Amino acid sequence: MGKIAVAVIVSSWVVAVSILVNRIVTEPYMDEIFHIPQAQQYCKGNFRSWEPMITTPPGLYIVSLAYVASLFPGIFSMKDDLSFSDACSSSILRSSNGVLAVFCSMMVYNILTHLRPSLTDRKVTLRTVVLALYPLHWFFTFLYYTDVASLTAVLASYLMSLKKKYFFSSLVGAFSVLIRQTNIIWILFIACTGVLDYILDQPKDSADLIDSSQSQGEDAFPVSSQGVGTHSNLRKRRIHNQAATFSSPIHQKIASSVPSSDFSHEVREIISRLWQFKWEIIASFWPYLIIMAAFITFVFWNGSIVLGAKEAHSVSPHFAQLMYFSLISVLFVTPMHFTIGQAAALARSFWKKNKLVSFFQLCTTLAVGFLSVHFFSIAHPYLVADNRHYTFYLWRKVIKFHWSMKYLLVPLYVYSWISIFNILAKNQRKTWVLVYFLATAATLIPAPLIEFRYYTIPFFFLILHSHVDDDRSWLLMGIMYLAINIFTIYMFLFRPFSWVHETGVQRFIW
Repeated sequence: MGKIAVAVIVSSWVVAVSILVNRIVTEPYMDEIFHIPQAQQYCKGNFRSWEPMITTPPGLYIVSLAYVASLFPGIFSMKDDLSFSDACSSSILRSSNGVLAVFCSMMVYNILTHLRPSLTDRKVTLRTVVLALYPLHWFFTFLYYTDVASLTAVLASYLMSLKKKYFFSSLVGAFSVLIRQTNIIWILFIACTGVLDYILDQPKDSADLIDSSQSQGEDAFPVSSQGVGTHSNLRKRRIHNQAATFSSPIHQKIASSVPSSDFSHEVREIISRLWQFKWEIIASFWPYLIIMAAFITFVFWNGSIVLGAKEAHSVSPHFAQLMYFSLISVLFVTPMHFTIGQAAALARSFWKKNKLVSFFQLCTTLAVGFLSVHFFSIAHPYLVADNRHYTFYLWRKVIKFHWSMKYLLVPLYVYSWISIFNILAKNQRKTWVLVYFLATAATLIPAPLIEFRYYTIPFFFLILHSHVDDDRSWLLMGIMYLAINIFTIYMFLFRPFSWVHETGVQRFIW
């Protein structure tokens, strides 16, 4: 029942807003001026044609081609003089993202039910609908961009990995790279988390199990108030009345797989099991290795990770991008991070540890933040020249308001990352959190342009694994997202403007 409710709710606003957008914005807008003509070339069967300004592979156009083909019999029955290429209109191509948005909400629903089997249908439905309203995802549902297809493919690959269908996960993952090449990082992330789950699913000798449990004690195995251990999906139970293990919706974990408070012990355990089960891992995860090898070959052949406009999208050490991501992400989940309770929890966590070590870690983190914004803060030409984006105004009115502003924001960046780590560490292994951080860094740091759209996939992985059970927080997030979406779509549709010496209507956009 929950899935049907999600599909109906998401479809209702997709259809209504799509009709409104297509009536007012009849011509391709911004990046659509590249994507729509390229898709139309594919509809004409001209697969050798390529727009040199397009940076991403043709995965979106392949999806659109199949989508239009599925609709064409119905369209042809209404207009018998319509050719297949004529059916690839702007509105039809945009509607493919609307359909994908509904599928994406289904992926989110299934992932949540897998990760949080204790949640009721009502709670899962609420969380899914709120995430479908996430502004950076919601807005691009109505334009012909790669974002919705990219997120849908990555989440589908992740869901299959959670269900241990690694071969199909790798196939969908490979296609996600054809939609947006930076998805290779998230396919690697999915493979790494899949390997962690796989090796921790393997049983040890009962003697080793008992020794491990006796040496570590029960205090080494913290469990949240919901009965979920620090590794996702894990529930506590007894084995032979001496060792504790956890249970996921699919399988039982052994006691030694429970996260220890000692990170080095966790790493040693993983390394040991990687070697112990090396052949089984290769047998299960070899398709991911082929994808990685193919991608590396492509980069060497192409001379760059992007296809077109290579000069404008060259890899740059943009470490400040990580700072921006942390703050934007926690702002979008303000009820979970910017609360007195969360600040108090972080303070208690700080004082519980060795105060000298904690103080040194905090100072080091602040120093890294200051160095990142001082030496590795990039003002891309696209950012400072295009006033149709939120980022243009945030850069000019906030970060560049005063020379000291970018430094004054560093404590907020640091707080945001500490809060993110704190919430994730309550339910995930430290190695999982580390892999997530590295994947986020590998995705964002090389990108010279500040584009909030780049934050969508890491944000979804973050929120899906932040086990916040307060429905009030989710409702507040939903209201906040709805308000942002209404404002943004109003500005986009009804407050157009013109540039001096330029023709055509300009519109505000994310």
